[in-house]
Amino acid sequence: QVQLVESGGGLVQPGGSLRLSCAASGSIFKVMDMGWYRQPPEKERELVATITRSGSINYADSVKGRFTISRDNAKNTVYLQMNSLKPEDTAVYYCNADLIATTSYQPRPYWGQGTQVTVSS
Repeated sequence: QVQLVESGGGLVQPGGSLRLSCAASGSIFKVMDMGWYRQPPEKERELVATITRSGSINYADSVKGRFTISRDNAKNTVYLQMNSLKPEDTAVYYCNADLIATTSYQPRPYWGQGTQVTVSS
């Protein structure tokens, strides 16, 4: 069984910073791409940032220059450093990982349970 567990969400004032973490654990053979998505209130889920195993990165235009994604392959963990936060960054943030579990040896996406980020004064 595979789990993705997120941490680091919370309430922050505009202009502030937060760091999200997501650790994949369980019967894992290999973790490939990892990323963060978010779902603002009453909107669809959207891409925030992705990072490949080798470190290639893609950001949504709305977060470029403010957010930084990174990962630790040894720990199967992905991070999202969020700076200069704005009220429009308020959303539930979800971790995603494309990985191969030892129970199937087939790649498939896995999702975390989500963590709330609220940017408000």
